[in-house]
Amino acid sequence: MKWPRQSRRVLLWAGAALLGMAMWMAAPLALRRLAFFRVRQVELIGIRYLDADQVLAALGLSPRASVFDDTGVLAERLRGLDGVADASVIRRPPASLKVIVREVEPVALVANGRGALAPVAADGRAMPFDPAGLDLPIVRTADSGVVALLARVQAFDPALFQSIDAARVNAPRGDVLLELGAHRVLLGRDAGPEVIEAVMLVARDLAAKARPYAELDGRYAGQVVVRRRSARSA
Repeated sequence: MKWPRQSRRVLLWAGAALLGMAMWMAAPLALRRLAFFRVRQVELIGIRYLDADQVLAALGLSPRASVFDDTGVLAERLRGLDGVADASVIRRPPASLKVIVREVEPVALVANGRGALAPVAADGRAMPFDPAGLDLPIVRTADSGVVALLARVQAFDPALFQSIDAARVNAPRGDVLLELGAHRVLLGRDAGPEVIEAVMLVARDLAAKARPYAELDGRYAGQVVVRRRSARSA
């Protein structure tokens, strides 16, 4: 019994496709055994705070590592490194890997009892970054409300964030006090972008009109209080 010509053509194409898929899936298994495809170069992208040697060590590449090894495993190792928010690894045959890292953004430097400074993230976790090259606000303790507010300011108004020298809890209400050189800004712990924007608009308006002030208070709904003298606080 003869198959119709159209049916034979469909079967041939299906067989070729299956063969191609099998070869595509088997190729990495075969190629990773070849010395020609062993990893000899790693390109690191996105590293600002972490030490490159730390990242390379976290990859855990053996001397016989191949560009056709499982890149998902390598990326997962990097995600387990302190200070890494996310990571991906891209093959660059014949012998290179491109590693893209997104680091956790530090938001403050915490002063400890020994006079040293340690960078912390928005959730208060200590980050394994060298504080020497970080220009960040100094906080007394990694108070969750203080560092979370700093993170919001950092994301919404980088110019304001860069001008903050220090931040702390303002007693007795527990609000946040930001120190900006000779000026101070009082904000509620839950202050959002609209409050931050209102405070900065007032600050810029005062600066443009050369009007002196000591303190801006953004804790009240719908208004920013301008004070010539700072209110008493702890």
